[in-house]
Amino acid sequence: MSGAYPDIREYALIGDTHSCALVSRMGSVDWACFPRFDSGSVFGRLLDAGKGGYFSIAPTSEYTASRRYLPETMLLETTFETASGTVVLHDFMPVNPMTEGHPNEVFENQGICRVVTCERGAVEIEVVCQPRFQYGAVVPHTSLVEPNVGYAHGGIDALAFLSATPVKLDDNTFRTTCRLKEGESAEYAAHYSWRQEYSSEHFMYDGLEGLLEAAKAYWSDWSKAFNYQGLYQKQVLRSALTLKALTYAPTGGIVAAATTSLPEEVGGERNWDYRYTWIRDATFALYALNLVGFVDEADAFKRWLKRATAGRAQDLQIMYGLAGERRLAEFSLDHLDGYRGSRPVRIGNGAHTQLQLDIYGEVLDSAHLYRKYCGEFDDEYWQFCRDLVEFVMKSWREPDEGIWETRGGRKHFVFSKVMCWVALDRAIRAADAIAWDDPAEIERWKAVREEIKEDVLRHGYDEGAGAFVQSYGSANLDASVLMLPLAGFIKASDPRMRSTIEQIERGLTSPEGLVYRYRDFDDGLSGHEGTFTLCSFWLVDNLIYLGELDRAETMMNNLFGYANDVGLFSEEIGPVDGEALGNFPQAFTHMAVINTAVQLYRAKQRRIAREAKLS
Repeated sequence: MSGAYPDIREYALIGDTHSCALVSRMGSVDWACFPRFDSGSVFGRLLDAGKGGYFSIAPTSEYTASRRYLPETMLLETTFETASGTVVLHDFMPVNPMTEGHPNEVFENQGICRVVTCERGAVEIEVVCQPRFQYGAVVPHTSLVEPNVGYAHGGIDALAFLSATPVKLDDNTFRTTCRLKEGESAEYAAHYSWRQEYSSEHFMYDGLEGLLEAAKAYWSDWSKAFNYQGLYQKQVLRSALTLKALTYAPTGGIVAAATTSLPEEVGGERNWDYRYTWIRDATFALYALNLVGFVDEADAFKRWLKRATAGRAQDLQIMYGLAGERRLAEFSLDHLDGYRGSRPVRIGNGAHTQLQLDIYGEVLDSAHLYRKYCGEFDDEYWQFCRDLVEFVMKSWREPDEGIWETRGGRKHFVFSKVMCWVALDRAIRAADAIAWDDPAEIERWKAVREEIKEDVLRHGYDEGAGAFVQSYGSANLDASVLMLPLAGFIKASDPRMRSTIEQIERGLTSPEGLVYRYRDFDDGLSGHEGTFTLCSFWLVDNLIYLGELDRAETMMNNLFGYANDVGLFSEEIGPVDGEALGNFPQAFTHMAVINTAVQLYRAKQRRIAREAKLS
C-alpha cells in the first residue's frame, strides 16, 4: 500500500472514550493516538503512507470485504471473502469509562484488540504491526521478548504486540502469518504503555474474550438510554454512539473530530487539527444527545466547562484541550507528506486565540438546555452565566473572526451578532424559570436583546441580495444564517428569511443539493473547499420549518447517501464526485443528523395529527 491512500470513507471508528482508531475496509489501523485523542500518533499511515505506521490484518490472497458495527456498539466486524474461505475480523478497544482521573493517565489494557475467526473453508492471514511514535518521527527500538510478543519503545511511548502466532521482526516491524480453518480463531493486540521495559506482569495475556465481552456490554448498556423511535432510528443511534466515542471520559470534553489535517481540498493547505473541544461543537452535540435520551453527558460537560472556563468571562476561549488546556499552539509536521500530499500537516490550532462572540450564546444556550433536561444549576454557575451576559452586553458591537474561523480579519458577522442575542435571550428565560428576583437587571437584559435584534435586522439584511448576509456591509451569502430560525431569532416563514433560504439554495447549493458555507469570499487562505455537510442539514431544518416536509425528506435521504457504509460522515463533501473531505468523523455533522431527523419526525407527526383532525 506504500504511496496509496484509501478514500476517507473507507475508514471506520473504534474507541475507548479516551482515544480512538480508524480502521480501513482492508483491515488496516491507519490512525491511532495514545493515550489521548490529541496525543502523538502511534499508527499514522493516514497522514503518511510511508512513515506513519500501521497495524493490519487481512488475507494473503485476493478478497472482497464487507463490514458493519455490532448492533448498539462501537465494535467493528469486517468479513473477508476469499476463494478458499471466509474470515471475520472483530476490532475493538477495551473501554475504561472512568469519569475522574488524571487527564494523561494510561489505563490498564489501553490499546487495540483484534480477533479473527474462520467461518468457512481455510484462509491464510497476514498480520503486520508497525508502530511509529510521535506522528512517525520516532522509529522505535523493537525486540522480540517472547516468541509471540514484540515490544517497541522510544521517547515517551511504548507498545507491546501480542500475537496468537510466532512473530518475526523486520525493519522495526512485527510480522506474522496464520492459517485458520473453519471454527478456528486467532487473537492479536497492540497494548500501549509508558513503560520503557517489558515485563509480562504489565501485559497479562490470557485471551481477549473477556475484554471483548466487556466492551460489547459497555456500549450496549450505554445505548439502552436511547429513547428515539422515529424516522432514521438506525442512523440516529449510530450518530449518538459516534458522539459518545468522541467524548473524553476523564473530563467530559468532546473532540470536534477524531483526526487532524484531513484536507478540505486534496493537495491544498486547508488542513486543521480538530482533536480539541470547541465550545460551539460540544454544546450543539450535547443538545443532540439530550434529544434522544442521553443526559449524563450534559452533566459531565457542564463540569468540564466549569473547570475549563474558570476565570473571567472575557478570557473565555472558543476551544480548549481535552482537560481544559488553553494553549494549543499551531505548528506543522514537515516530515509528513500529508493525506494524498495535502500539506501542511498541522498540530494544534491557532484559532484558539480568535475572538468569536457566538460562543457566549452557545454557552448560555447550553445552560438553558441543561436546566431543561438535567435539573437546576447552582448559584455559582448562575453567577458565571450572569458574568457572560455582562461581557456580551459590553462586547456585542465589536467585530470578530466568526463561526468559520476565517483568517482574513475581523468583521461584523451576522451569525455572531445573532448569537449575542441568543445569549441574552437564554439568560432571560433562565432567570424567569428560576424566579431570579432582580427585575431591574432583567429589564436591562431585555433592552439590549431588543437593541441587538434591531441592529441585525437593519444592517444584517441586504435588500439587493434579498438575504441576510455574511457580515455588515457585504452582499456575501453565508450558510451560517440558516441558524437564525433554529436559534429562535426569526421565523423561517418571515419574508426576509424565506428569501434568504431561496438565495442560499440558488447561490450556495450545488446541483447535487449540497450546501457550501460561503463562496467568493476572501477568508485569508488559498484554494477552495467542499460543501459543508452540517450546512446541508441546516437547509433541511429550514425546509421543515417552512412546512416543506416532502422536499426536506428527499434532501435528507440524499444526504444519507453520502455517509459511508457504516454510517459515518466527514466534515465536507466534494460537490462533483461526492468525495469525503475534511476531518473524520466530525461531531458537528453527527449532531446535525440527530437534530434534523428528530425535527423531521416531529413535523411529520404533527402533520398526520392535523390531517386526522380534519378528516
